Amino acid sequence: MEKKLGINKKNRRSLDLLHRFGKNLFSIKDASKIIGLPVNDTRLYLGYLARRGWLSRVKPGLYVSVPLGTVNPQKYRENPWIVANRIFAPCNIGGWSAAEHWEFTDQIFNSIFVFTARMFRKKNIIIQGTEFILKLVRAKKISHTKSVWVENVKIQVSDPTQTIVDILNDPAVGGGIRHVSDIVRNYFNSEYRNDIELLNYIKVNMNRTVYKRLGYILEISDINVPDIIKECHKNISSGYSVFDPAIKTKGSFIRRWNLRVNAEVVK
Repeated sequence: MEKKLGINKKNRRSLDLLHRFGKNLFSIKDASKIIGLPVNDTRLYLGYLARRGWLSRVKPGLYVSVPLGTVNPQKYRENPWIVANRIFAPCNIGGWSAAEHWEFTDQIFNSIFVFTARMFRKKNIIIQGTEFILKLVRAKKISHTKSVWVENVKIQVSDPTQTIVDILNDPAVGGGIRHVSDIVRNYFNSEYRNDIELLNYIKVNMNRTVYKRLGYILEISDINVPDIIKECHKNISSGYSVFDPAIKTKGSFIRRWNLRVNAEVVK
C-alpha cells in the first residue's frame, strides 16, 4: 500500500491552509492565493505535494486535499457530486441521478447525469474514474432545483417534479423510456407528488410530447388520475411523436395519444 511520506512544518502549514480554505476542490490559482506563492511556483508545489501523497489531482489543474489517515492517498477520490458542482458549474444534478436521489428508482447507475450551461467538447467525461453525462441547457433553464448539502458543499439537484418533466421531455435523460415509466409510477406513489405543480412545469417546458408520454404511461399503468390524463389529452399536438427517440424500431401507432409506441413497458 502507498503511504504518505513525512512532511515538514512549512508544508504542513500550507496543507492546513489548503484544507481549510480550498473548499474541497481548488485550482492552481485558488491555491496561489491561499498559500501566497506565484502561480508557476504553486503549480510545481502542488505537483510535488500530490506525488508525496498529500494531495490528489482530480484533473489537470484541479486538486483536493487528502484527509489524514487515508491509507492509499494516490487513489483518494472526491465525492462525484462535488466534482460536478465545481467543474461543470453553472449546473445541476438531474435525470437518473436526481431520480436516484429522490428514491424514484432502485436501479444503480455508474454515471452521474448533469445539466450544465457550459459548453464542453464531449458529452461523456470521465474524472477520477467516474463518468459524467452532460446535457447542455441555457442558464435560465437551470431552475426548479433543490439545494442538497454534500459534506460542506451546497449542490443543486432537480426538484422531484422537474425530474419527472426532464425525463419525459427526453427519455435518454432517465435511462430510456422503460426506466422512465417506472420512475413516473414511483413519483405518483411518493410523498413528492404534486399534480398542480407537474402540469405547470410541463406547460412551461413547451414540449407537447411530454403530455403524450405522460398520458399514455398513466393510462397503461392504471394510475387513477383522471384530471391529469384529461389535461394531457387536451394538450397533445396533432402530429405523431415517438415514445422513445433512442429506439430505432417503428412500433405501433396509438391514435388516442398521437404516439408511436416503439417500446414495451411493464404495466
